[in-house]
Amino acid sequence: MNTSIGKYLFLTASFIFWLFLALFSSRLIVDNLNSGYHYSNIVFNLHYLKNSGAAFSLLQNAREFLIIVSIVATTFLFMYVHNHIRNIHLISISFIALLSAGIMSNCHERIVLGYVRDYIQLNFINFPIFNVADIFITIGVIALVVILCFYKGK
Repeated sequence: MNTSIGKYLFLTASFIFWLFLALFSSRLIVDNLNSGYHYSNIVFNLHYLKNSGAAFSLLQNAREFLIIVSIVATTFLFMYVHNHIRNIHLISISFIALLSAGIMSNCHERIVLGYVRDYIQLNFINFPIFNVADIFITIGVIALVVILCFYKGK
């Protein structure tokens, strides 16, 4: 799939898939936790927390600012794909879609709910509670940094 149209379709389909997965998993997990379901193992437990800030609870109650930053970041990511559509590889498009979906999933929750639903708490390290969208953002950023550092020009 080296055509530009195919790459745009791949970006769109991937973005929609990851966005749906992040939003659906948050709703499913939070609904179950609110219904009394509890889960815990040696690695993590599920604990529902309303986060009105960003990662590590930074920028608490800066909802509008975080919404704007999310929309601008996603716009820049999509513009990057558009401006490099002829040369960008599908693996890069995959991780841009994953990163964008994570950003927009959290943005959607900020717009609709006024906060982000966090629910994954690691048991083996003192780390802030996070959600599936945060995992997508982390994987997307790390993968894109690796691609930029090691595969640039190949």
